[in-house]
Parts: sequence; C-alpha cells; structure tokens
Amino acid sequence: MFTLAHLSDPHLPMPVARTSELLGKRVTGYLNWRRHRVHLHMPEALAGVVADIKMQNPDHIALTGDLVNISLPTEFRRAADWLAAFGGPDQITVVPGNHDAYVPMDWRKSLGLWGAYMSGDGAPPAGGFEVFPTVRRRGPVALVGLSTGVPKPPLLATGTLGEAQIARTGQRLTELGREGVCRIVLIHHPPLTTEPRFKRLTDAPAFQAMIREVGCELILHGHNHRSEVARIDGPDGPVPVIGVTSASAAPGSKYGRARYHLIHIERDPSGWRLGVDIRALRADGAGCELDGQLMFRTGRSDVVG
Repeated sequence: MFTLAHLSDPHLPMPVARTSELLGKRVTGYLNWRRHRVHLHMPEALAGVVADIKMQNPDHIALTGDLVNISLPTEFRRAADWLAAFGGPDQITVVPGNHDAYVPMDWRKSLGLWGAYMSGDGAPPAGGFEVFPTVRRRGPVALVGLSTGVPKPPLLATGTLGEAQIARTGQRLTELGREGVCRIVLIHHPPLTTEPRFKRLTDAPAFQAMIREVGCELILHGHNHRSEVARIDGPDGPVPVIGVTSASAAPGSKYGRARYHLIHIERDPSGWRLGVDIRALRADGAGCELDGQLMFRTGRSDVVG
C-alpha cells in the first residue's frame, strides 16, 4: 500500500509590506488580508496539521498551492524556509496556486525558490511555468503536476491551464496509462464547470474533455478551502475529484477546522482501490483526528463514511 498526504492552501502569515510593494492588485489583497483573512488562517492550525502528517509518515506529500498571499518577495523566501523545515523536495510535490502567481514576478525571486519541489523526475529545479505538466513517479503512483496560476486582474481568483498544457497533460496521461500506474493529477483550481465565475478554472471544459478521452485515477485540488468530492467522466468510469480544506483554517472559521487527507492506494483485481482518511485538527490543536472516510475504486466510486 502507498500512502499519500494531500494538503493545500496553507496561506502562510503575511509579512508587513512596504508601501512601494503595494501597487496594483496587491493593494486590495493586502487590505483584505489585514481586515479579514488574517482571522481565517492561523499558523498554529497549520503547525498542528504538519505535526500530524509527520507522525503519520506517509510515503509522499502533495501540496496543491497557495503557500503565499499576494506574492511579496518576502513571502516566497519565508515559504521556502517553511518547506525546507517540512521536508525535502524528494518528499513533497508542490504545484502553484493563484496566490502564488498573484502578480507578475521574476521567477528566480519567487516560485523559483521552490523550484526543486515542482520539477519532474530527473529534471533540474523548475525554471518557469513552461515546465508543466511535471511527472513524479513514487512507487506505483505517478503524480502529474499542473499549474493554473496566472496573474489576473483585481478581484479575480480564476486560473487557466492553456491549450498547450492541457494537450501535453493528455499525452503524459496516455503514456502513463499504458504503464499501468496509478495516475494522480495535482491541480490548484477545481477542474469543474460549476464554480463561481470569479474564481473558476477558465478552461475547465477543455480539461474535462481531455480527461473523458484519456482518463486518470484521481484528481486532487485546493482553492475552495473545503473538503469536497466531485466526479468527471473518464473512459473507464467516473474519475474522483477531491478538494481539501485549507491546512491553516482557523477553528470556527467559515471553512471549518483545518484538514488534510491521507490517501491509501493499493491495487485490487479491478484496478485501484483508493481509501481517503479525512483528518481534522483536534480541538486542542495538538495534531489531528479522523473526521470521515471515503472509498473509491477504479471505474466506480462509493462513499463509505
């Protein structure tokens, strides 16, 4: 059995910004954080989630974006330090979220600081958004990382993959399908057509069309800050699409307790069996407790808890 921990949207604490840094979209994001979001995301909650993940000792960790808030240079440096304390690039796979691409930035001074966590197997640290999709093989699992992070106008939290990335992803999923591995797609925005217009994946229909043709075993996302389940039709049956609550959600917030998912992956006679433990921050903040379970099998999906 292979165990994958999935967390998302840690939204690490916002540093104090200089006035010169608060130009354009950053102004509204900074004010929103100071007035509202600072009360929704707690570093103590994130510390409890991270401690529990380390105690569970999964085979690998997937982090689906939004480590930072308004893409300040200091935020990227702090996030790089946080990642290094959490685990090495061989242990953690990261894909960017919309807050990680809040405004246009020099890659070397921003996401490039985490490049080793986003690169594919055998490749140097990711040098730009053009590296996506990336593929990492871990045991029986192939993690296919996508980027939906594209700078957008103020008040928009949408994401976009682009035709080229969707086409390359279809090719990689087809190749991996021939190898018989468990293909898990990591993406920040939910690839659904039911999301609000101001925060949706703009080319979700094209992504879904690709999945209907080539399939995969599981899609993991963040962005909505809630644990949720949906499905996209695939060639061999419905593909589970699972979102996770923000890993730093404050107790009592509109998102509920901070959570992460522990996914147990094993072969069965019909393909793959995927068991999901939803682990939520305990009331005392010291680690997490089981808060529900889901069960999926290749070609069909059954909720069992």
